[in-house]
Amino acid sequence: MNEIGSSIRPPRRLPPLLSLRAFEAAAAHLSFQRAALELSVTPSAISHQVRALEDTLGQPLFRRLTRQLALTPAGQRLFADLRMGFDMLEAGVDRLRRPAASQAVTLTTNTAFAARWVLPRMEAFRKACPGVELRLHASDTLVDLARGDADIAVRSGHGNWPGLVSRELMPERYAPLCSPMLGLKRASDLPKHQLIHCDWQPQALAPAVWTRWFREAGIAPPRGRAMKASGLSFSDETHATLAALAGHGVALLSLTLSAEELRSGALVQPFGPALDTGSYFLAVARGSENEPAVRAVWEWIASQAAPELRSRG
Repeated sequence: MNEIGSSIRPPRRLPPLLSLRAFEAAAAHLSFQRAALELSVTPSAISHQVRALEDTLGQPLFRRLTRQLALTPAGQRLFADLRMGFDMLEAGVDRLRRPAASQAVTLTTNTAFAARWVLPRMEAFRKACPGVELRLHASDTLVDLARGDADIAVRSGHGNWPGLVSRELMPERYAPLCSPMLGLKRASDLPKHQLIHCDWQPQALAPAVWTRWFREAGIAPPRGRAMKASGLSFSDETHATLAALAGHGVALLSLTLSAEELRSGALVQPFGPALDTGSYFLAVARGSENEPAVRAVWEWIASQAAPELRSRG
């Protein structure tokens, strides 16, 4: 007989699940009434279950104050462990509820990265990950990965986001780029040309804007008119790129997202400096990084970015 199949596992020494759920909800809300609303029972039922759990454990878990609950040190320890355990259980059940055949992964990133880095690589992705349906969410507004609004993200910034696992993809730099038809060669001639501006999100760590570029280049900005009034302005970097390609002026553009145009000569970088704006990072909610479909997308994006990371690292 198979040894594993014939073994008898001793029962788990756990209090009733109802008592554990009642305590975890009450500890999260510090209220029997709000815990009752969450679990669709009465406050007295929550109180009874918690009291039964305290009797089983032989120690109090709450300090019952006037119209308020406070966790005891033992209650704080148990709450932390239960919250982690219930989170893992919930994630496991959610994975089972998903149709096995779908293998759909939602990738969220900003509109420029989606249009100029992800979309040109979609055919390569389909060949590399034929069993995964990649759903692209392009938005300059951050979504809540921990809440499940998306499965995986490419974000720019510092990479240190609470509750997320992140990995640097590539550093990012912005430089003056323009069509070769402008014939621009020297930084001192830049004020003679129209500037193309692009809006940055308020949370950007080090936005690549023209005022910053002129300061780091040691060149006086255009005089006699506001900086934004001295050219074209766009809310999206893709449109700024199209304007530069058409020869409408000089734009501060991503060297990463404009790599193909620079290779083909459609755009040129006539001079520096290039502005450091941080890095692109992959990010997923902690606990989902090893889901097979998410891991496949993670590894594919990382492999595509690896040459860029090595060249600038």
